Amino acid sequence: MLGWFWSGCIVFSFLACVIQLVVFGNHAIFSQATDALFQTAKLSVEIAIGLIGLMAIWLGFFKIAERAGLADFIARTLAPLFRQLMPGIPHNHPSIASMTMNMGANALGLDNAATPLGIKAMKDLQALNNQRDTLSNAQILFLVLNTSSVTVLPVTVFLFRAQQGAAHPTEVFIPILIATFASTIVGLLSVAYVQKLPLLNKTVLSYLLALSAIPILLAVYFLSLPKQQMSIQAQLIANFVLFTTICLFLVSGWVKKVNVYDAFIVGAKQGFGTAIKLIPYLIAMLLAIALLRASGILSALLSLISSGLNALHIDDAFIEALPTALMKPFSGSGARAAMLEVMHTEGVDSFPAKVAAVMQGSTETTFYVLAVYCGAVGVTKIRYAMTCSLLADAAGISTAIFISYVFFAY
Repeated sequence: MLGWFWSGCIVFSFLACVIQLVVFGNHAIFSQATDALFQTAKLSVEIAIGLIGLMAIWLGFFKIAERAGLADFIARTLAPLFRQLMPGIPHNHPSIASMTMNMGANALGLDNAATPLGIKAMKDLQALNNQRDTLSNAQILFLVLNTSSVTVLPVTVFLFRAQQGAAHPTEVFIPILIATFASTIVGLLSVAYVQKLPLLNKTVLSYLLALSAIPILLAVYFLSLPKQQMSIQAQLIANFVLFTTICLFLVSGWVKKVNVYDAFIVGAKQGFGTAIKLIPYLIAMLLAIALLRASGILSALLSLISSGLNALHIDDAFIEALPTALMKPFSGSGARAAMLEVMHTEGVDSFPAKVAAVMQGSTETTFYVLAVYCGAVGVTKIRYAMTCSLLADAAGISTAIFISYVFFAY
């Protein structure tokens, strides 16, 4: 699907250029499109090179956290909640450990560890599935929670903002936390409604209240602040949390007798490789988006949406960030490229760029997650998993737009 989408963007951009030339007499259009090709190649490499150091630092610290067993600690903490939400899973079944380890890794931003753990969880759940080609209730809930994004530390977004020269890379932290919370809650509620899950159960309520307390209290606190203080306080809290997290990783490593220096070096090497591996994906998706913009297709689409919003008397200052939202369910690299393209064209500290950053951290790549996880266990009938996942996406994106206005507009 992604291949068709990518090639379609390029072909339709070419056709739009032909129309610009023949109908509107724009003789410079093909020159502009060609320039976009070369600029995209250059920009992709510059971004990847700038990310090498940043990725090395954070993957180094995350490797310490991984070896210190923090993901395993989170797994044990969440296990009672999963037992209540998935009543068909036997007590102490391996799938509970796999799922909670996956969620723990996602919460810490350990993407490299989260994906294989997620696939293992799907395989463990498949062992309990009587209909081998159809998702079970437990698998659906697990997938929706994954696609709704539960990352507590959106480090990748911070890294890209820092690489692009943002004055305060972490100021989007609180808005992202609130947006991803909304996405996850809507995903959970939608599945719970269909499956008639016991959300009023004492154990479930206790967990939901505990997990909801931080984003809700943060939202209440920031809404009580004067407008000019929101960004300042968000930066302070975000930077404090990040530095505290680094110290927590180190202390956990010391307690577990982990060689923290060696672990950091191993993770840093992975960071170098990850940054280099990003180049082909960035080039591919930035190329498609740059051609859509150069050909006039993207501006025409955004103008059409803007006109509809104006007719409804809705502010359209966020409109340039919409490509990130449109790409997010289909491709993580595509959404990342759309975010970077907005940062590059509008300025990393512009309002649309901040909205795009919050959108990027609010949800996961729904179709990619469904394809990879279902493909790993040979499931072809996904029932209502996509519907619930897209509802969660819509909640996350809508909240991202709203909360960005609260924090960053005017």
